[in-house]
Amino acid sequence: MSLLHHTTEGRPEAPALILGPSLGTALRLWDAQAPALARRHHVIRYDLPGHGASPAEADPPRTVAALAARVLALADALAVERFAYAGVSLGGAIGAHLAAHHPDRVTSLALVCASADFGAPEPWHARAARVRAEGVDRLAETAPARWFTPGHTPTEATRALVADQRAADPEAYAACCEAIAAYHLDEETLARVTAPTLVLAGRQDTATPPAHARHLADAVPHASLTEIDGAAHLAPAEQPDRVTIALLDHFGSTTAHSEGPAAHPEGLAAHREGLAVRRDVLGADHVDRATAATTAFTAPFQDFITRYAWGEIWTRPGLDRRTRSCVTLTALVARGYHEELALHVRAAVTNGLTPEEIGEVLLQSAVYCGVPAANSAFAVAARVLAELDKEDPR
Repeated sequence: MSLLHHTTEGRPEAPALILGPSLGTALRLWDAQAPALARRHHVIRYDLPGHGASPAEADPPRTVAALAARVLALADALAVERFAYAGVSLGGAIGAHLAAHHPDRVTSLALVCASADFGAPEPWHARAARVRAEGVDRLAETAPARWFTPGHTPTEATRALVADQRAADPEAYAACCEAIAAYHLDEETLARVTAPTLVLAGRQDTATPPAHARHLADAVPHASLTEIDGAAHLAPAEQPDRVTIALLDHFGSTTAHSEGPAAHPEGLAAHREGLAVRRDVLGADHVDRATAATTAFTAPFQDFITRYAWGEIWTRPGLDRRTRSCVTLTALVARGYHEELALHVRAAVTNGLTPEEIGEVLLQSAVYCGVPAANSAFAVAARVLAELDKEDPR
């Protein structure tokens, strides 16, 4: 039995948090959440057998219990005795099994787009047979319709997940289908879960509809339920900020509860508010691109600007957002940071400044920052304002 492929982020001495993927995806499903979670946790992400970089096997595990045993073997290999766990769909089923059957190992649990029962076994056996006969290409073609809302615009991150589906080993995928077919946690079993539990549902999820999430939340003692609008089955990829905020709240509060008040991360509120403000001011597309491009190397910086610049400075009550935009534009003109200036010209319009008011800020900057600096700034601003006119000709 080979060890599941995995990556780790955060300090090894921090509380462990294992993140499980859904059927057909790989550990990159958690790319948007891992950097923020790694601030206070030792984050361990794994690939299912035959998925991502986990090797294909002649006899892959065919039950959720066997998959859960692989996760425990990974934790043991990393000398992790107790851990928090979050999983999507099949990854969530693995987490629920672990929490019910190994409650001494699981400190906190998040079940994302998961279920206690994924429906009648026959369709899953039929899918397994089809994959063994035809491979996974046809499933990859239909994956976006199963995973995302009808209005979803593909991003680099979501296209990569479809590529992971296409690269999955057919026999390993079929074995996971058989595991799902046999999976069922009754209410008596779910009642054995003692870990603080968050159930997250995508409101537009047709694979595991919100009713499945409500059943989990009702059956697991003291569980809480959060429904996320605008998300289907892969909520962490489609609504990354909302899922990140929910997980930060859940795992931050449960870590504090288990380790004492001093362990509560002081930056949690700032990070949560920062994500919201950053998205409001810079635009969802920009923030999603920055999040998708985050690596282990850049994660601390992304967290720093989210928490400090956007969560602690931009949220202070002393200045409104219009005034903060004026100050920011002037500073960027003075330093000649033209790429950031273009970004914040857009932000200034979002914050309510008119083109004429932006021009006044740049004229003022010409006096105190120098005419050459203002000359370049006017060129940048003119270009951005023209782009905005084309995007919204009103």
